[in-house]
Amino acid sequence: MDITEIRRENLRRWVAEHGTPAKERSLFSQLKANGSFGERVARRLETDYKMGEGFLDKEPGTPLAKAMELLPGARRVRAVDEHDPSLTQIMKVTLKVQAGITGFTADLEHHDGRTMGVPTEWVRNERFVVSDLIAIVVKGESMEPSLFDGDVIVVNTGDKKLVDGAVYAVNYEGEVVVKRMIRDAGMWWLSSDNADQRKYHRKLCKGAECIVIGRVVRKESTHI
Repeated sequence: MDITEIRRENLRRWVAEHGTPAKERSLFSQLKANGSFGERVARRLETDYKMGEGFLDKEPGTPLAKAMELLPGARRVRAVDEHDPSLTQIMKVTLKVQAGITGFTADLEHHDGRTMGVPTEWVRNERFVVSDLIAIVVKGESMEPSLFDGDVIVVNTGDKKLVDGAVYAVNYEGEVVVKRMIRDAGMWWLSSDNADQRKYHRKLCKGAECIVIGRVVRKESTHI
């Protein structure tokens, strides 16, 4: 059953339960028969008649269809390619730290030429500058349960202003670390979220040995 037939079948089921809207009787009749049933029309009908997002595309009788019927408002995962305008591609990098005259500096090395897609609408709403955003992989357990080893985070290198309680990527003594910044006794401290504070004790962020790379603004994780 192709997507057009799936949409027709779901529309017939919906009409059987809710009836045909008087103002669109002709359109519904055409769609249930053999009229063109494209993406734009399907999404409009779902919105206008509160069918639920993706309702018309659910293949009847599949586990997905049954699950979505039990979860009103659930969204179906949609596969997209890197050129999809709904996603903005962020450069995935490895941070290489080097010693310089004024302290340690962090250089970017493109991570296998890969990028990470984030919602374009999110970038626009947050008013980020795309060229300021980088994606890096979290290493270690110091930020669990907030961030796990292997999680991918987006860092806004254009935002280095320290905010108490926010998370940052920091060049600390020549090592790139991801820590929560805490203000205490008039000083800034790098703090870990891991409950084992004896192993992951806080460290003072001061001078050239502690250089803020940018604020962490998003994470992608497979940990539940």
